Amino acid sequence: MRADARKNRDHLLAVAGTAITEQGVDVSLRDIARRADVGLATLLRHFPTREALLDALLRTSFDELTAEAGVLETSSSPDDALVSWLRDCVAWTTEYRGVVVLMAAAIEDTESALHASCVTLRAAGARLLTRAQAAGMARTDIDGADLFALVAALAWLGDQPSLAPRADHLFGVVASAILTSTASSDTERERRPHARS
Repeated sequence: MRADARKNRDHLLAVAGTAITEQGVDVSLRDIARRADVGLATLLRHFPTREALLDALLRTSFDELTAEAGVLETSSSPDDALVSWLRDCVAWTTEYRGVVVLMAAAIEDTESALHASCVTLRAAGARLLTRAQAAGMARTDIDGADLFALVAALAWLGDQPSLAPRADHLFGVVASAILTSTASSDTERERRPHARS
């Protein structure tokens, strides 16, 4: 790709990211083109479909979250790794309003441009969950698909203006429900200030 074409593509992605953050994934392509000060045809030349645009925009974030799971697997305890990754994943999905609906659909649609990235991301979370389960730190009656559904549910909460102030509290409730009672107690003790002797 020529340098000027790459610069135009990067500009379109930056504008699209801002537009989606403000208006959600259903923002019109025409509006994105107008904000980028280009014609719709120019946008469509770079990204022929909405999914192609979203794939280009989101793939880097998917890759970062997947890589983060790999780092957490080797650098944190199983329960901390799982909760940290889950928190970051939920935070990211709430940054781009409505993206979690697309992710859920893409998991089931092998023809979707987002399918491979979403499947890889879900597998990364499933590995962290399996590691915590093997260590006796997470309940064993859930799997990677359940974890992905919980990310979707928590992201939905963050998207609701009336519920957003409770999102952190509810994240803690869900995280505690995923962890076993021993892991939950240890995590809770770590969060509380140490008692004075």
